[in-house]
Amino acid sequence: MKKIVLVDDEQRMLDLLELYLKPLGYECIKLRSGEDAIKLIKNEEPDLLILDVMMPVMDGFETCRMIRRFSDVPIILLTALHEKEDIVKGLQYGADDYIVKPFDEEELVARIHAIFRRASDDFARRIEYEGLVWDEFSHELSYEGKQLRVTPKEFSILGQLLKNPGRVYSREQLLSIIWGYEAWTDGRTVDSHVRNLREKLRKTGFPVEDHLQTVWGVGYKWIK
Repeated sequence: MKKIVLVDDEQRMLDLLELYLKPLGYECIKLRSGEDAIKLIKNEEPDLLILDVMMPVMDGFETCRMIRRFSDVPIILLTALHEKEDIVKGLQYGADDYIVKPFDEEELVARIHAIFRRASDDFARRIEYEGLVWDEFSHELSYEGKQLRVTPKEFSILGQLLKNPGRVYSREQLLSIIWGYEAWTDGRTVDSHVRNLREKLRKTGFPVEDHLQTVWGVGYKWIK
Protein backbone atom coordinates (compact mmCIF):
# COMPACT_ATOMS: atom_id res chain seq x y z
CA MET A 1 0.00 0.00 0.00
CA LYS A 2 1.45 3.37 -1.04
CA LYS A 3 1.78 5.95 1.71
CA ILE A 4 0.76 9.56 1.04
CA VAL A 5 1.50 12.34 3.52
CA LEU A 6 -1.11 15.12 3.52
CA VAL A 7 -0.04 18.47 4.97
CA ASP A 8 -2.51 21.31 5.50
CA ASP A 9 -3.29 23.57 8.44
CA GLU A 10 -7.03 23.11 7.79
CA GLN A 11 -8.41 19.85 9.18
CA ARG A 12 -11.34 20.03 6.77
CA MET A 13 -9.02 19.89 3.76
CA LEU A 14 -7.07 16.98 5.25
CA ASP A 15 -10.28 15.05 5.78
CA LEU A 16 -11.45 15.82 2.24
CA LEU A 17 -8.21 14.58 0.68
CA GLU A 18 -8.34 11.42 2.77
CA LEU A 19 -11.95 10.90 1.67
CA TYR A 20 -10.79 10.97 -1.97
CA LEU A 21 -7.67 8.86 -1.58
CA LYS A 22 -8.35 6.22 1.07
CA PRO A 23 -10.96 4.34 -1.05
CA LEU A 24 -8.29 4.05 -3.78
CA GLY A 25 -6.09 2.02 -1.45
CA TYR A 26 -3.69 4.75 -0.32
CA GLU A 27 -2.57 5.03 3.29
CA CYS A 28 -2.96 8.67 4.34
CA ILE A 29 -0.94 10.38 7.06
CA LYS A 30 -2.46 13.76 7.99
CA LEU A 31 -0.23 16.53 9.35
CA ARG A 32 -0.99 20.15 10.23
CA SER A 33 2.38 21.86 9.66
CA GLY A 34 5.50 21.90 7.54
CA GLU A 35 7.63 21.27 10.60
CA ASP A 36 5.77 18.01 11.29
CA ALA A 37 6.21 16.97 7.65
CA ILE A 38 9.97 17.51 7.81
CA LYS A 39 10.26 15.48 11.01
CA LEU A 40 8.26 12.61 9.56
CA ILE A 41 10.14 12.44 6.25
CA LYS A 42 13.47 12.38 8.07
CA ASN A 43 12.34 9.17 9.78
CA GLU A 44 10.08 7.52 7.21
CA GLU A 45 9.98 7.04 3.44
CA PRO A 46 6.49 7.93 2.17
CA ASP A 47 5.66 7.56 -1.52
CA LEU A 48 4.25 11.05 -1.98
CA LEU A 49 3.74 14.35 -0.16
CA ILE A 50 0.73 16.59 -0.90
CA LEU A 51 1.60 19.95 0.61
CA ASP A 52 -0.44 23.10 1.18
CA VAL A 53 1.43 26.36 0.58
CA MET A 54 -0.36 28.94 2.74
CA MET A 55 0.41 27.70 6.25
CA PRO A 56 1.49 29.68 9.33
CA VAL A 57 5.05 29.65 10.69
CA MET A 58 6.53 27.67 7.77
CA ASP A 59 4.77 27.86 4.42
CA GLY A 60 4.74 25.14 1.78
CA PHE A 61 7.45 26.74 -0.35
CA GLU A 62 9.93 26.77 2.53
CA THR A 63 8.87 23.29 3.62
CA CYS A 64 9.47 22.00 0.11
CA ARG A 65 12.86 23.70 -0.09
CA MET A 66 14.01 22.21 3.21
CA ILE A 67 12.79 18.71 2.34
CA ARG A 68 14.76 18.83 -0.91
CA ARG A 69 17.95 19.17 1.15
CA PHE A 70 17.67 15.55 2.25
CA SER A 71 14.88 13.77 0.35
CA ASP A 72 13.70 13.15 -3.21
CA VAL A 73 10.16 12.22 -2.17
CA PRO A 74 7.70 13.37 -4.89
CA ILE A 75 5.90 16.54 -3.81
CA ILE A 76 2.63 18.01 -5.08
CA LEU A 77 1.91 21.56 -3.94
CA LEU A 78 -1.81 22.16 -3.42
CA THR A 79 -2.72 25.82 -2.98
CA ALA A 80 -5.05 28.69 -3.71
CA LEU A 81 -2.11 30.68 -5.13
CA HIS A 82 -2.53 30.64 -8.89
CA GLU A 83 -0.17 33.27 -10.30
CA LYS A 84 2.44 31.97 -12.72
CA GLU A 85 5.19 33.37 -10.49
CA ASP A 86 3.95 31.21 -7.61
CA ILE A 87 3.90 28.12 -9.80
CA VAL A 88 7.43 28.74 -11.05
CA LYS A 89 8.62 29.39 -7.49
CA GLY A 90 7.14 26.10 -6.30
CA LEU A 91 8.86 24.17 -9.08
CA GLN A 92 12.14 25.96 -8.47
CA TYR A 93 11.96 24.94 -4.82
CA GLY A 94 11.70 21.29 -5.90
CA ALA A 95 8.00 20.46 -6.26
CA ASP A 96 7.08 17.89 -8.90
CA ASP A 97 3.60 19.24 -9.53
CA TYR A 98 1.39 22.18 -8.58
CA ILE A 99 -2.40 22.02 -8.27
CA VAL A 100 -4.54 25.10 -7.69
CA LYS A 101 -7.51 25.11 -5.29
CA PRO A 102 -10.36 24.58 -5.78
CA PHE A 103 -9.30 21.39 -7.50
CA ASP A 104 -11.14 18.63 -9.31
CA GLU A 105 -11.00 15.22 -7.61
CA GLU A 106 -10.37 13.37 -10.88
CA GLU A 107 -7.53 15.72 -11.82
CA LEU A 108 -5.86 15.26 -8.44
CA VAL A 109 -6.07 11.47 -8.70
CA ALA A 110 -4.81 11.54 -12.29
CA ARG A 111 -1.77 13.59 -11.32
CA ILE A 112 -0.99 11.27 -8.41
CA HIS A 113 -1.21 8.29 -10.74
CA ALA A 114 1.06 10.06 -13.26
CA ILE A 115 3.75 10.60 -10.61
CA PHE A 116 3.58 6.99 -9.49
CA ARG A 117 3.60 5.79 -13.10
CA ARG A 118 6.77 7.71 -13.85
CA ALA A 119 8.38 6.46 -10.63
CA SER A 120 7.58 2.81 -11.37
CA ASP A 121 8.46 2.77 -15.05
CA ASP A 122 10.06 -0.62 -15.55
CA PHE A 123 12.18 0.51 -18.52
CA ALA A 124 15.26 0.69 -16.32
CA ARG A 125 18.57 1.77 -17.76
CA ARG A 126 22.01 2.63 -16.48
CA ILE A 127 23.98 5.21 -18.43
CA GLU A 128 27.61 5.97 -17.63
CA TYR A 129 29.47 8.89 -19.15
CA GLU A 130 32.85 10.27 -18.05
CA GLY A 131 32.27 9.39 -14.40
CA LEU A 132 28.61 10.43 -14.44
CA VAL A 133 26.22 7.56 -13.69
CA TRP A 134 22.48 7.87 -14.31
CA ASP A 135 20.71 4.77 -12.96
CA GLU A 136 17.03 4.56 -13.81
CA PHE A 137 16.50 1.36 -11.83
CA SER A 138 17.70 2.79 -8.51
CA HIS A 139 16.73 6.35 -9.51
CA GLU A 140 20.18 7.60 -8.52
CA LEU A 141 22.60 10.05 -10.10
CA SER A 142 26.27 10.13 -9.17
CA TYR A 143 29.55 11.57 -10.36
CA GLU A 144 32.85 9.84 -9.59
CA GLY A 145 31.13 7.79 -6.93
CA LYS A 146 29.48 10.72 -5.15
CA GLN A 147 25.68 10.76 -5.22
CA LEU A 148 23.88 13.92 -6.35
CA ARG A 149 20.56 14.97 -4.88
CA VAL A 150 18.26 15.88 -7.74
CA THR A 151 14.50 16.13 -7.92
CA PRO A 152 12.48 13.54 -9.88
CA LYS A 153 11.86 16.08 -12.65
CA GLU A 154 15.55 16.98 -12.91
CA PHE A 155 16.43 13.29 -13.00
CA SER A 156 13.91 12.64 -15.77
CA ILE A 157 15.05 15.58 -17.88
CA LEU A 158 18.67 14.47 -17.67
CA GLY A 159 17.71 10.89 -18.49
CA GLN A 160 15.74 11.94 -21.56
CA LEU A 161 18.73 13.87 -22.89
CA LEU A 162 21.27 11.16 -22.01
CA LYS A 163 19.23 8.50 -23.79
CA ASN A 164 19.16 10.58 -26.97
CA PRO A 165 22.55 12.35 -27.31
CA GLY A 166 22.65 14.94 -30.05
CA ARG A 167 18.89 15.25 -30.33
CA VAL A 168 17.45 18.68 -29.68
CA TYR A 169 14.38 18.73 -27.43
CA SER A 170 12.22 21.82 -27.46
CA ARG A 171 10.84 23.08 -24.17
CA GLU A 172 7.37 22.04 -25.32
CA GLN A 173 8.57 18.49 -26.03
CA LEU A 174 10.18 18.19 -22.60
CA LEU A 175 7.02 19.52 -20.96
CA SER A 176 4.95 16.92 -22.81
CA ILE A 177 7.33 14.03 -22.03
CA ILE A 178 8.19 14.86 -18.42
CA TRP A 179 5.10 16.73 -17.19
CA GLY A 180 2.54 15.03 -19.42
CA TYR A 181 -0.80 16.77 -19.77
CA GLU A 182 -0.07 19.62 -17.34
CA ALA A 183 -1.02 22.36 -19.80
CA TRP A 184 -0.57 25.29 -17.37
CA THR A 185 3.21 24.98 -17.46
CA ASP A 186 5.40 26.89 -19.89
CA GLY A 187 8.98 26.98 -21.09
CA ARG A 188 10.18 28.78 -17.97
CA THR A 189 9.39 25.65 -15.98
CA VAL A 190 11.85 23.62 -18.05
CA ASP A 191 14.43 26.41 -17.90
CA SER A 192 14.23 26.49 -14.09
CA HIS A 193 14.81 22.76 -13.77
CA VAL A 194 17.66 22.73 -16.27
CA ARG A 195 19.30 25.67 -14.51
CA ASN A 196 19.11 23.87 -11.15
CA LEU A 197 20.40 20.65 -12.70
CA ARG A 198 23.36 22.42 -14.29
CA GLU A 199 24.28 24.05 -11.01
CA LYS A 200 24.21 20.74 -9.14
CA LEU A 201 26.38 19.04 -11.78
CA ARG A 202 28.77 22.00 -11.91
CA LYS A 203 29.35 21.88 -8.15
CA THR A 204 30.55 18.27 -8.41
CA GLY A 205 33.20 19.21 -10.96
CA PHE A 206 31.46 17.60 -13.92
CA PRO A 207 32.03 19.68 -17.12
CA VAL A 208 28.32 20.22 -17.65
CA GLU A 209 28.70 23.19 -19.97
CA ASP A 210 30.43 20.92 -22.50
CA HIS A 211 27.55 18.50 -22.62
CA LEU A 212 24.21 19.95 -21.50
CA GLN A 213 23.82 22.65 -24.11
CA THR A 214 21.17 25.23 -24.83
CA VAL A 215 19.96 25.54 -28.41
CA TRP A 216 18.88 29.16 -28.34
CA GLY A 217 15.27 29.74 -29.26
CA VAL A 218 14.56 26.00 -29.30
CA GLY A 219 15.50 23.97 -26.24
CA TYR A 220 18.26 21.65 -25.01
CA LYS A 221 20.47 18.77 -26.09
CA TRP A 222 23.21 16.52 -24.70
CA ILE A 223 26.51 16.41 -26.56
CA LYS A 224 29.00 13.57 -26.09
